[in-house]
This record gives sequence, structure tokens and C-alpha cells, in this order.
Amino acid sequence: MPNRRRGEVALHLGDTRYTLCLTLGALAELEDAFGVQDLMALTERFGAGRLSSRDLLTLLGVALRGGGHGLSDAEVASLPLHEGIEPVASALADLLVMTFGGGEPSPNPLSSQGVGASHAPSPGMTR
Repeated sequence: MPNRRRGEVALHLGDTRYTLCLTLGALAELEDAFGVQDLMALTERFGAGRLSSRDLLTLLGVALRGGGHGLSDAEVASLPLHEGIEPVASALADLLVMTFGGGEPSPNPLSSQGVGASHAPSPGMTR
């Protein structure tokens, strides 16, 4: 079971339960992957509510490694999506809200505004 106080979110893919977490090292990896200089720029990027499948893959890989799963990017890309992208998008949206703030996670992260648009992190970080 994920420890929400530590910022962990559960994700079930196929028969496997994973823990997602954005540690300080994971956040640094995201800054590098997205070519941004700081956490505010990362917040703004995620707050735009427009993430490509490549963005989701990067975020998922970093979050899995932050959660203690030693998966390479290629292994993450090969994970089964038997239930579609919605469980992944929902877990990642919850993770971003928990990490950057912005209120409670919404039950529908795939709104008409884009993946995770209803979960936009707040511009002022509280952590």
C-alpha cells in the first residue's frame, strides 16, 4: 500500500502493483529530461495540462524509479496497458497534485482539456 504522506501513489498494470513517487532525485531527473532550469518551470510545464505520450512515458519512468522500481525507459515503454491509458494518466495526475499541490485529485484526469488538465499544479509551490 502506498504511503500518501510520503507522496506515493499506487498504479496497477496487468497483474503487478507499482508504487510511484517523485523524490528529490526524481524531480531533478524530470528537470533534466524536460530541459527546464528549476521546479517552477517544471510546475508550469505540467500546469499547462498538455502532455504528450512521450511526456507521460518520461514521467512514468521517473516516478517508477522514484518509487523503488529499477526499470529502464525501454522496460517502462513495454509495460502492458490492458486497461488503456486512463489508469496511468490518473495515477500520474494524482502524483503531480500530491507533489506540487493544487488541491485534491479529481476522479477524471482525462478531461476534454487534456490529460491531467484538471490536476494542474498550483503556480506557488508549498513544498
